[in-house]
Amino acid sequence: MINRAIQSGLALCWALALTPTWAGAQGTANAPARPAPATGPVQKLGSAAREQLATDEESRASQQRIDAIDDETLKLLSEYRRALADAESYATYASQLESQVQAQNEEMAPLDQQFLEVEKTSREVLPLMHRMLDMLRQFVDLDVPFLLVERRNRVAMLEAMMPRADVTLSEKYRRIVEAFQVELDYGRTLDAYEAKLGDEADARTVQFLRVGRVALLYQTLDGSETGYWDATNKSWVVDDHYRHGFKEGIAVAKKLRAPEMLRVPVPAPKRAKS
Repeated sequence: MINRAIQSGLALCWALALTPTWAGAQGTANAPARPAPATGPVQKLGSAAREQLATDEESRASQQRIDAIDDETLKLLSEYRRALADAESYATYASQLESQVQAQNEEMAPLDQQFLEVEKTSREVLPLMHRMLDMLRQFVDLDVPFLLVERRNRVAMLEAMMPRADVTLSEKYRRIVEAFQVELDYGRTLDAYEAKLGDEADARTVQFLRVGRVALLYQTLDGSETGYWDATNKSWVVDDHYRHGFKEGIAVAKKLRAPEMLRVPVPAPKRAKS
């Protein structure tokens, strides 16, 4: 609006300055020539107009600089407000992290104590597992001689596992307990299988019938000989009186007939040592 007012004022001044000249030109055609009027005021008015134009240009340039500074100020203000919001958000997040770290540190204290107890337990469990393996090996050697190869191999594998670093302590303990469970299950099952009987020179293939750990009988494949393991004397005894009971037990073990009472040799009870 200011620029327009200035421009209108300049146009009016130019019009006023040019009016005597235009009037003089019109009078020349109708009147005799007169001396030219003085031009000093016109020159002053033109100089003033040029100065005003220069002033207007400077004003426009100044206004443009002010507008640019104002835009930059608004931009900086916006960035400042955004920085304040980010700082507040980071402060809140840092406070939450500090609370979490403090809570985790409080939880780590009892865990450190538990780790110490686990380490102590590990030192105590390792000797215990070695004693359990010794007991298992002795038990297999002194037990009724059924599936000896399989059972001794199981003990040997466990003994070979103990020094291995790639097997955890818990896994070693689990496998040892599992071996004890297998031996325990033998005492509650009825089983029939074929294996060698006798030493290497006199070994022969026979069929065995195991009734838990109560009795272990054998019979040759042609059925001509039947015997049992004498747990008292630690030897095999030939006794064909159990031939029929052996065949019935084989049928039950192979699930060819329903379980029933079997006639097998049972060792006499012994007085417990006090």
